[in-house]
Amino acid sequence: MRILFDYIVIGAGFAGTVIAERIARINNKKVLVIEKRNHIGGNAYDTYDHSGVLVHQYGPHIFHTKLKEVWEYLSEHTEWYLYHHKVLGKIDGKEVPIPFNLDSLDQLFPSDMAKRLEKKLIENFGFNVKVPILKLKDTQDEDLQFLANYIYEKVFLNYTMKQWGMKPDEIDPYVTGRVPVYISRDDRYFQDPFQGVPKYGYTKLFESLLSHPNIKLMLNTDYKELININMEEKKIYFGEKEYTGKVIFTGKIDEFFQYKYGELPYRSLQFQFDTIQEERYQKVGTLNYPNDYDFTRITEFKKLTGQNHPHTTIVREYPVSYDKEVEGQNIPYYPIPKEENHLIYKQYKKEGSLYENVYFLGRLAEYTYYDMDAVVAKALKVFRDKLSCE
Repeated sequence: MRILFDYIVIGAGFAGTVIAERIARINNKKVLVIEKRNHIGGNAYDTYDHSGVLVHQYGPHIFHTKLKEVWEYLSEHTEWYLYHHKVLGKIDGKEVPIPFNLDSLDQLFPSDMAKRLEKKLIENFGFNVKVPILKLKDTQDEDLQFLANYIYEKVFLNYTMKQWGMKPDEIDPYVTGRVPVYISRDDRYFQDPFQGVPKYGYTKLFESLLSHPNIKLMLNTDYKELININMEEKKIYFGEKEYTGKVIFTGKIDEFFQYKYGELPYRSLQFQFDTIQEERYQKVGTLNYPNDYDFTRITEFKKLTGQNHPHTTIVREYPVSYDKEVEGQNIPYYPIPKEENHLIYKQYKKEGSLYENVYFLGRLAEYTYYDMDAVVAKALKVFRDKLSCE
């Protein structure tokens, strides 16, 4: 039987879609993309709700990058709505900028105290810099230690416990270390030079990426319906025949190996969407609730997309435990950053290296959290380094 496809890509999120586009266009090879869900785009999928508001079905996605190559590559497939994301946090009854910055200081503390703290921050660390909360806690100055403890308790502690279902000291220290104090009055959540959302939506972007005639897309299809993995022979079978082309796998690596070394844990999310019969709901795109309620944040989509509409749609975000058997908890969003989990992943990674014609790519296959630009960059690199000469 003649091989109809030179490559099989499993998963139609950013990782799978980008590499499929590169293979089809640059290598001029036939690619089959298999996607379990009934849509393309992975967790970046967006759609119009019943009221006609464009919403991100799996939570807010704001594209931001320092990588000009990534921005220019995606710009071949979309125009951009040039949006700079702003986040406020509900702290002591006030809505203040997140990450915590000099404006947050002014809004939460008495004027004399805020000025004193600002002066000490600039003297110790400089201006327009981000200081990790742990570094701030290590200072000998009592005022700065007070500020570090305040931010840790009011901004980070309870939010982390909701987000991860664990106390901060139960997860890898780098998660805590990433919490910054921004010694600046720049209220943007990101400072990258390229920021925005696709002007006509992420789904349209993915449609463009997959529109090449060399790409065949199958939705609503579990790859296991078509592909059999012989773990003893380290071979892939497509139907009844051995498949000698290349497979790019972007799903869960533990699932690929039938949970041989155990199941890799994740956090999942549940979303409550509400359409409000008003033009606007909140001041900024996202409002964090670190200390109140069971949800972590509320996002208003029109703020992100710039859509003109008489009504607005918001989403409340509830972190939950991941369980692949439970509807509503069976989407793996965030790999849990604990050393024992990384050790399990390393066993799967070693096993994967024994398959000469399989590449593991993306958040689930590499058990690491990627921003959207980072996974695009990784897909471009894998293609450039390993596949472009084929």
